[in-house]
Amino acid sequence: MEKSKQTIVIGSDHYGLALKNVVGEYLREKGYRVDDLGTFSDTPVDYPDVGQKVAEEVGEGKYERGVLVCGTGAGMAIVANKVPGVRAVCIHDPYTAERARASNNAQIVTLGSEIIGPSMAKKLIDIWLESEFQGGRSAPKVAKIEQLDRKYHQA
Repeated sequence: MEKSKQTIVIGSDHYGLALKNVVGEYLREKGYRVDDLGTFSDTPVDYPDVGQKVAEEVGEGKYERGVLVCGTGAGMAIVANKVPGVRAVCIHDPYTAERARASNNAQIVTLGSEIIGPSMAKKLIDIWLESEFQGGRSAPKVAKIEQLDRKYHQA
């Protein structure tokens, strides 16, 4: 899919608001369409509420990729990984950003606004977006994750 036509869904809690806004604007400058599911103010909001909305949109296939931001990125990753069909990875370094997609085929990355700044966030987003799932030895591992997902999320 062309970058100019790809849409990325984003969201944050109040701790991640400023960094989410930076990332959203950066993605728009790079030609992506960005759908922002909130939050839109510094009024306190529980990260599971926003994380669930974004992860459900990705899990249902409405978006190929999503970005979530909270204070550490950890809480959003936990929430997103509870949604069937979603693989989310918290990224704070270039290697993890690259492997999140290349090895784990993660559709969502999470960032910690209290851990990294805007410049690093942009670099990590670039690395993740430029990475593609490599398959190979990682394919059966991701298949096992998907099998666990089906086992524990049967309706």
